[in-house]
Amino acid sequence: MTATLRERDEALALVAAEAARARAGSGGLVLVRGATGTGRTAVLEAAARHTADRGLRVLRARCSPEDTVVPFATVLHLLSAVPEFADLAPDGDDRASAARLWRLLRSYAAEAPLLLAVDDVHLADGASRRWLAEAARRVEGLPVLLLATERSQYDVEPGPAGLAQPLPPSLVRTHTLAPLSDPAADALVRSAFPAAGERWAAWCVRAAAGSPALLRALLDDLGGTPAPAGVPELPQTCAALYPGTYPAAVSWWLESAGPGTADAARCLAALEEAWPPGPTGDPVELIATAAGTDPARTAGWLAAMVRLGVLRRNAAGRPRYAHPLLRDAVLTGWPRPRREAAHRAAAEVMLHRGDRVEAVAGQLLRAPAVGLPWALRVLRDAVTVAVHGDRPDDAAGYLRRALDEPLPDGLRQRLLTELGSLEYASADAPAAIARLAEAQHLPAPPRNRVRSAVALGTALAARGEIRTALEVLGRAESRMAGHPELARTVRTATALLSDSDPAAREAVYRRLRETGAHSPEAVGTAGQALLLRHAATAGRLSAREAMRRMRELLAQPADPLAEPFLLGTAAAVAQWADELDEADRLVDSGLAGQHPSLLHPMHLALLDTRADIAAARGDHTTLLAHVSIAPAPDITTRPSNRDAHALVALVHTGRLDEARRFADRFDLREAPEGWHLNRFLYARGVLRTAIGDPAGALHDFLECGRRQSAREVVSPVVTPWRTAAAECRLALGGGREALALVDEELRLARVWDTPRTVGRALRVLGTAAGGRRGLALAEQAVRTLREAPGAAALELASALLAQGRQLITAGERGRARGCLREAAELAERTGSRWLLDQTGQALREGGARAPAAARTGSGALTGSERRIARLAADGRTNTEIAGLLHLARRTVETHLTSTYRKLGIRRRTELAGALADGGHPGW
Repeated sequence: MTATLRERDEALALVAAEAARARAGSGGLVLVRGATGTGRTAVLEAAARHTADRGLRVLRARCSPEDTVVPFATVLHLLSAVPEFADLAPDGDDRASAARLWRLLRSYAAEAPLLLAVDDVHLADGASRRWLAEAARRVEGLPVLLLATERSQYDVEPGPAGLAQPLPPSLVRTHTLAPLSDPAADALVRSAFPAAGERWAAWCVRAAAGSPALLRALLDDLGGTPAPAGVPELPQTCAALYPGTYPAAVSWWLESAGPGTADAARCLAALEEAWPPGPTGDPVELIATAAGTDPARTAGWLAAMVRLGVLRRNAAGRPRYAHPLLRDAVLTGWPRPRREAAHRAAAEVMLHRGDRVEAVAGQLLRAPAVGLPWALRVLRDAVTVAVHGDRPDDAAGYLRRALDEPLPDGLRQRLLTELGSLEYASADAPAAIARLAEAQHLPAPPRNRVRSAVALGTALAARGEIRTALEVLGRAESRMAGHPELARTVRTATALLSDSDPAAREAVYRRLRETGAHSPEAVGTAGQALLLRHAATAGRLSAREAMRRMRELLAQPADPLAEPFLLGTAAAVAQWADELDEADRLVDSGLAGQHPSLLHPMHLALLDTRADIAAARGDHTTLLAHVSIAPAPDITTRPSNRDAHALVALVHTGRLDEARRFADRFDLREAPEGWHLNRFLYARGVLRTAIGDPAGALHDFLECGRRQSAREVVSPVVTPWRTAAAECRLALGGGREALALVDEELRLARVWDTPRTVGRALRVLGTAAGGRRGLALAEQAVRTLREAPGAAALELASALLAQGRQLITAGERGRARGCLREAAELAERTGSRWLLDQTGQALREGGARAPAAARTGSGALTGSERRIARLAADGRTNTEIAGLLHLARRTVETHLTSTYRKLGIRRRTELAGALADGGHPGW
């Protein structure tokens, strides 16, 4: 009896018991209630079969809305099953008709026990419901069982009174069918799809929402699909289902609920699509306003749907449809204008009650143009929030929708510029360039025209279309004849964007130098900063002089449009000069001063400088944090500066296999010209040196040098390719060539005159010279680098390693071990496993025990780390510690980061306890 039903045994047992009483002459009424789709009809049919098998005569009637206008239509249908009583139409007198029908029922009962099975009694006409209720009062002494099913579900619009409402509870045996439980639904899914995966079956259960009818319909639609064992999820839309039994079943469910409930259900489905993640306000007001329903009834309906399983509350407590497929089925066939009107109504309600701006904008994205100021204001505010949240895709979506609103040309031009900039940030360069080109043809204030021209030039240059970018900027400059400050900004942008075309770069900088020579004010402070940077890379001035003049430029007033160029250029020069803290501040100021949703060539330059600063500090963790080391699906030809730094960081951290795979991503044969390519060639040379390929490394270093020299970049402040190539020459036996290279680098380094550049050149020159002179040069290199900021730890470690090796060669093993142990300490502190390994090898060659890697505990701290940690544990701030020890604040932070790692702690408050554990081991 229950083979095709799940969790309905209790209902069938009740009917069986009441049927036995009816056979014994004591009739009654059994009312089976339940929500749409819970299987009322299936229970009725199973009960009818069961009672027929036990000798009851079954008379059936199925009610429908069409019968409500005909009095006694349901009873007539029920009792006219016998041909001789086929003509029983009432005569208009309800009392007489009811009496005649009652006599007919008694005549049936005299012949055999009866089961009167009435399906969907809530759809019966009023006269039939009254007759059935009255019959329930009188069948107690007759062998008649009345079995009726009734829809019992909370709807937005109240339905008619139930059949049992006028009856005393003692006369009715009521059973309410619960929604199908998840385990029962899962069993049904697996009986239809034995190979179903756990996740797939769970999604089927959710999409059925506790309704056997919906589950059967869904399984019918899925019956023609391949075995779902390897399919992790159900389709998200009904378009993927065939033949469409499931959406038809959902449509029937909505029609059964009435127009008010159907509208509320569809409004909820539409609004849910636009809800952002996270908490939002109460959805009742939104649904009630959009659907035009009573808020109190709407709230009750939502609660009822959660109980039934149609809706499930998410982590924020908001009711949502149990599965996207169910939501899509609810929306199927709903006219687009009605859906758009719901979104607009919801947006207005959310705006007036103060919801988050992106939540309001999410509804406007799905509504047509409003044409009122509030809509544009909401969308633009949402753009700002998304940009600051680093979500350019979302911001671009809001801007596209904002452009649907009626706008004056000037504002449209500005929004197109912002949209193009954001689409470029979302890696959609073709769309970005189209938007920015469109903005160029709209009338706008001169400042906005410059912004759009600079943005378009930046996008074109990034795609390698340098000549086109310079033409765009050239036209923009020609239109700024009456605005000299804007013309200067365009010239500065032109100089910066010419970088990837050597001929264009030479011409642009020649023009800039000629203009600056006789009229410095014509190039502005940003242009003068670029010329200063160019002179630094050309080896024509010292770091001290460059910083003095750069600080003078920074002290002068600058136009807001030109200021990012000035700050970014100054940051790069400060980094070369090892003024790393100042460079950090300049980068932060430059990034903060840019419009977050406007494409600007200095934005990437500032990020590049930030990476250069991290590399100068030996901060490998930062350099690797934002670069994907996983294998890439395609080969690219455009390595970036951050790619180059990541490659070197992989080498230093000893991850040589990953470094090889990472380098193989890039096909440099087709790479466009520019310093990014040259920096990557240098980085690949570092990798080839580390893996024992000096010939390959030499090729990369010399090619880097050739390209840099062609750009008039000869100073070692950017890529010290000569010292790197000299070391390769030495490994290959070319001592004379090595000396020539390093002599030239030392000459240029002394022009720039920073400890890092000079110390590096002295180190390699000492290795190349060898003997007493080489040892003296190595000692000089170490002394020089000790004067450098603490961030030059990697260079100092390399110099100590070189000095230690030369001391071993000179037979001074005791002094050598001291140098090498200090080098190992520095290498470990900076995380350079590569240098640590080389130092360990040198120690072994000198007869000492090699250092152990990756030490932890308080005994693993260096002397500097221990001093700083003690002061921090005593409550000193980083700034105070830096002042006490005469260090840069960033150096203090670096030491503390290393200390936390070694001690296995996360908070400053844990320092005191951690420092008390363990001693300081020796080598």
